Amino acid sequence: MKDNRFARRVFTWAGLYGLVALLPMYVLEARLGELFPPALTHPEFYYGFAGVAGAWQVAFLLIGSDPVRFRPIMLPAVLEKLGYGIAVGVLIAQGRTPVALMGTGVIDLALAALFTAAYFRTRAASSSGLRF
Repeated sequence: MKDNRFARRVFTWAGLYGLVALLPMYVLEARLGELFPPALTHPEFYYGFAGVAGAWQVAFLLIGSDPVRFRPIMLPAVLEKLGYGIAVGVLIAQGRTPVALMGTGVIDLALAALFTAAYFRTRAASSSGLRF
């Protein structure tokens, strides 16, 4: 039960943090173009990212509501976090994105580690015959 509490907290906080971080993107397109020029040339990718990432935050909240039941979704959740965290690191190393974004990449990599820990900590509970 204690392990389920860990997974509950990790995924619930990740989902809430993600929504707080991502929802402002819908009104900050112009401002981000000023802070990180040039302005967007393909807003469909920007809003597509915001939408897909926002949907994942809802998935994190769902996982947090019942970690044992939704344990299989934890693995793609880890990939979601690694995808952004690794991409930001590589882009910074190549000089293709501002170093200021390193913090967001590090947060996603830390969440990937926490999601992985949650996955392994809920293993005993999920093997007790509970299935979805």
